[in-house]
Amino acid sequence: KEVHKEYSFHHILGKSKAIQAVFDLIRRVADSPTNVLITGESGTGKELVAKAIHYNSDRKDAPFIPVNCAAIPEQLLESELFGHMRGAFTDAKLDKRGLFEEAQKGTLFLDEISELPLMLQAKILRAIQEKEIRRVGATKPISVDVRIIAATNLNLGEEVKSKRFREDLYYRLNVIELKLPPLRERREDIPLLVDAFLKKCGEARGKEIKGVSEAALAMFMDYAWPGNVRELENVIERAVTLSRGEKVSPDDLPAGIQGARGDRRVLDEAAEKALPLHELEKEYIKKILEKSGGNKYQAAHALGIDRKTLYRKLAEIEGTPHLEA
Repeated sequence: KEVHKEYSFHHILGKSKAIQAVFDLIRRVADSPTNVLITGESGTGKELVAKAIHYNSDRKDAPFIPVNCAAIPEQLLESELFGHMRGAFTDAKLDKRGLFEEAQKGTLFLDEISELPLMLQAKILRAIQEKEIRRVGATKPISVDVRIIAATNLNLGEEVKSKRFREDLYYRLNVIELKLPPLRERREDIPLLVDAFLKKCGEARGKEIKGVSEAALAMFMDYAWPGNVRELENVIERAVTLSRGEKVSPDDLPAGIQGARGDRRVLDEAAEKALPLHELEKEYIKKILEKSGGNKYQAAHALGIDRKTLYRKLAEIEGTPHLEA
């Protein structure tokens, strides 16, 4: 299989050990008929990985059909996935092929599969087990030869425990799990990604940006990137649009990223003082709240926790009983 450049694999970039391990696993699973579950935070590139598996497999000449399970209204999902017969419901004027049929001999990528209602989870399980589907309103099954690649940003094991996801489908999908690392765990890839996005966005806008200043790059390296690679690309697109110089400067970056250096200083100072972990957490939460102007929603987002958790931590800091808000 062709690896176009030393640090590039089918539009995925990275030289870190974490992402190189992903490349290696893609190569090993590509030609297998096995179902794959891709897990990772939003913005880590799950669809790119699914495409890399498909286009490096023996199914590459057949369709790759992506489906965002969270984006299709629940009442339309069954018809979209499995198709329908004319007259199956009020607006069914013609027979319609579903996405399983469209993906025949190829790959069906079910993104955000945790959003599927339990009834449809059962139908997908049957399609995987029996290799056949039944259109809405049909009496006869249709044979399908489709590889399933599923993706989620949730812990499906926990969803199974909470009875929100079928255990039998989970084990059918999770034959091979491919975990994508968040960008904050592969910071050495940031300069490479920045250069690639600068070139891409510069060409799209007819602007020649020669790089980023040292100060701007330091901010990129310090920022936590909760939105991962997708957020980085959006930030570069914004910077290229706003930049008036040959290089991206801190002034071209959003305030949250400009403040990342300050966040790092808080951690450095805490390390110098050898603060206990609970004191470090306390100081950091206070700093983030201060930066967000006391807005607890923004602070919780910046900390990567939900508001309920933030309220609990604040109650612990202040020594007051926790009251849910």
